[in-house]
Amino acid sequence: MSTNSTNSTNNDSSSGNVAWVLAATCLVWIMTPGVGFLYSGMARKKHALSLIMLCILTIPIVSIQWFIFGYSLAFSRTGSGFIGNLQNAFLINASWESGPTLLSKNVPEFIFAIFQCKFAIIASALIIGGAAERVRLLPMIIFIFIWSTLVYDVIAAWCWSTNGWFTTLGGLDFAGGIPIHISSGAAALAFCIVLGRRNEPSSPHNIINVILGTVMLWFGWFGFNGGSALAANKRAIMALIVTNLSASFSGLTWMFLDYFKYKRLRAVSFCSGAVAGLVAITPASGYVAPYATVFFGIASGIFCNLAIVMKNKLRRYDDAMDVFAIHGIGGFIGNFLTGVFANKDLVFRLNDNDILIEGGAINGNFKQIGIQLAGSCTGMIYSFLVTFIILHIMNLIPGLALRLDGGRGGTDIIEMNERAYCFAEESDADNENGHVHVNNVDIESANSVNDDENK
Repeated sequence: MSTNSTNSTNNDSSSGNVAWVLAATCLVWIMTPGVGFLYSGMARKKHALSLIMLCILTIPIVSIQWFIFGYSLAFSRTGSGFIGNLQNAFLINASWESGPTLLSKNVPEFIFAIFQCKFAIIASALIIGGAAERVRLLPMIIFIFIWSTLVYDVIAAWCWSTNGWFTTLGGLDFAGGIPIHISSGAAALAFCIVLGRRNEPSSPHNIINVILGTVMLWFGWFGFNGGSALAANKRAIMALIVTNLSASFSGLTWMFLDYFKYKRLRAVSFCSGAVAGLVAITPASGYVAPYATVFFGIASGIFCNLAIVMKNKLRRYDDAMDVFAIHGIGGFIGNFLTGVFANKDLVFRLNDNDILIEGGAINGNFKQIGIQLAGSCTGMIYSFLVTFIILHIMNLIPGLALRLDGGRGGTDIIEMNERAYCFAEESDADNENGHVHVNNVDIESANSVNDDENK
């Protein structure tokens, strides 16, 4: 959702715009449980429930934070280039006429605020993958509230508010390459460094959940990118087209790269590539023509895959769900390619002869690449450093240490005393050791055997 543009066509129906943004809001909401299913499927089964639950919990936590002061810090009309103010705290002074950015003048500010709330939610949910299988739930909940305030709201103000420094510099970020993907990827990297490595290696326990989560994300991403036009117009149509194509190119690229390594067409490989392609096209989806998706999709499939290969070779950090490789690196690639392929002629045609941007390198505007890189590097460094500081301070406070002790028992039982999977024949759980017996078989022991086989 860019602020570097003027109003969309005046012929658009106001009620039609509102209806589309309402639908897009619901589509983006479904992405958060999609992340939960994706992460739970990629983890060991004794951590599956807690990962889904943490992702779901980001919805109420960030929604409340956004209502109290988050929206105002990110989008207040009189904020500074770095951060907003409390002018719209508790949605006070919000308008039923138009939103605070140029594009959001198509819709009432209240629907703009709830739409943007879903963006803040998904950014926080993505971080959870970097801490998977070794984080305590209560400290994580507190961290999400703090991170949304000190990191997400700040970077969103840079990139999307009317006075943000990246906006005034001429930066292009249509739907969240920097505020969502680069910031969450860098935060996940800081998280897994502070927490340290897991006690035991992991492998996906439920590929069906991985596919389900990917499908939910892909489906929701049409609202994520298409809804950022904030109008039912030609820009929204183009955003949907390029979103679908980039995911397709990247998913197949990643899958065939892994085919040469494993001699198998793997479902996890395709899902990882598809998400990387969705990430990469996000900042560019309102500015590029369909042919550019070939470059976005293939580049994200290759370089995000290589980032995971390098992570496995270095073994210096344990990013359980490869959040940094897919979202951090994918967002960086997408922002760079936006500087190359942003097309002022296309945007001119999509918006009834309103020239909205200077374009990228293909229009001879090579400085756009530098602007995009400046925003990407600043967002990544800021998110990493502030997250690192937040985590270290929390670890010094009694009761807020983030690392889960006794992780071999499983986060689900240790933190929730619940399991992701139950059986019709199971008897009551042993309250003392958390073991469940089915037909006189110790399921905890059986699961341990199955986990060892998975290794």
